[in-house]
Amino acid sequence: MTRARNATVLPVALTIGEPAGIGPDLCGPAFDALRGTVPFFVIGDPHHLPKGTAYTEITCPSEVAEAPSLPVLPHDFTTPRVAGTAQPEHAAHVIAVIERAVALTQEGAALAVCTNPIHKKALKDGAGFAFPGHTEFLAHLAGGADVVMMLACDALRVVPATIHIALSDVAPTLTRAKLEQVIRTTHAALIQDFGLTAPRIAVAGLNPHAGEGGAMGGEEIAMIAPLLEDLRAQGLALSGPHSADTMFHARARAGYDAAVCMYHDQALIPIKTIDFDGGVNVTLGLPFVRTSPDHGTAFDIAGSGAANPSSLIGALRMAHSMGLARQEARS
Repeated sequence: MTRARNATVLPVALTIGEPAGIGPDLCGPAFDALRGTVPFFVIGDPHHLPKGTAYTEITCPSEVAEAPSLPVLPHDFTTPRVAGTAQPEHAAHVIAVIERAVALTQEGAALAVCTNPIHKKALKDGAGFAFPGHTEFLAHLAGGADVVMMLACDALRVVPATIHIALSDVAPTLTRAKLEQVIRTTHAALIQDFGLTAPRIAVAGLNPHAGEGGAMGGEEIAMIAPLLEDLRAQGLALSGPHSADTMFHARARAGYDAAVCMYHDQALIPIKTIDFDGGVNVTLGLPFVRTSPDHGTAFDIAGSGAANPSSLIGALRMAHSMGLARQEARS
């Protein structure tokens, strides 16, 4: 371990996530892949990094530029990491690290937040964590923002209008107000965070063949199509409702910048098929940029050296790019 000298930088704040998962394993390889292109630092306990990981302790984000190895802003978790076994005694520290990353970003010391995976049961058991996951907690830290989940890779951006609910609950949940909020948030984020001046959004139907004129369901006629017509009249470049089975081949993807889908699998199956390892989870609608690798803690391979860093690398790149776009949009 070495100590860094001061330098002025605006890096991405990366949380270490659940120490027993693969988050600590991915930090070093991500730094090696992004050195000199995407500045970032890890907030966490450096003793939780795999043995042999070269790191540099920093005292503030402005020291990142001169760190000769993985920059770590230390947060003492008090007990060692046991790879593959979640320890509830780490829960309060995992939460505090997320809060610290958000605070540094909101005060302008960091460009964006990137989060390694957490283990929700361990957080609930160890600290009474009352949120379904990262997204809801970050919305809470942002004062109750209306947020939307996007999954993105180089070839596709998808936004599910409903997320972790049973398929039988999708239609009742999918109100006009809900779908409008998702579309508007997506449109605003494509401008603010992705630098698109006139974003094109394709919207899927809910039913097979987008209802086929009412023969296979009426939601498209009753709600989705009228909403899209109203939003088009307000200047949004929207197409649809489309039959979801024709939206995701290469020629179709060339016609839009993001696809809004009606439920979880309708959105996630195509992106995981196109780029299983490189997909990035993005939270839209926050007052700060937040990305995350699109995978979980992977306890079964934690500490083995087998974890693939591609998604984290993509998440850090996207956080950096989005942070710069948001800065430019504000200027």
